[in-house]
Amino acid sequence: MTDIKTGVNPLFLREEELRQAMEMLFYAYRDFTAEPDTMLEKIGLGRAHHRVIYFVGRHPHITVTDLLGILRITKQSLSRVLQDLVREEYIVQRQGTRDRRQRLLDLTPKGQELERQLSEPQRQLIARAYRRAGAEAVEGFRKVMVGIMDDSDRDKFAQARPAAAALAKR
Repeated sequence: MTDIKTGVNPLFLREEELRQAMEMLFYAYRDFTAEPDTMLEKIGLGRAHHRVIYFVGRHPHITVTDLLGILRITKQSLSRVLQDLVREEYIVQRQGTRDRRQRLLDLTPKGQELERQLSEPQRQLIARAYRRAGAEAVEGFRKVMVGIMDDSDRDKFAQARPAAAALAKR
């Protein structure tokens, strides 16, 4: 039965449904990070290193300031992680061309290969889940994920709608 005032079925807003969603996120995250965590442990790195490698790979020439904004960690924490990644030659830092105070980050070929190895099992998990769920569910998932995000990050995903774009190409 729907709520006449809002037109929304409140069944999915019950405490148990919300708790189950929270629990599912924990399980999904555990499984999503399991294989990359194992790979990282073998080379003495952790999840913080993975996040930096991922976002530097996703956004070539990213500034340290922009990376701090994405990760929402302290400069000190990022500095420690970057130091490890630069020392191990996964990331290279360059001075900005317009602003010499800027530090631009890029993956080295070694870093690109590590990013590929770490992301591939995650990409496969998501691809399998998307195939099983179908395009409509994928769009619903996107809406839920964007809804969980902070307002300042939503705009990053409002423009690109991969599921809708894929459907339009059919």
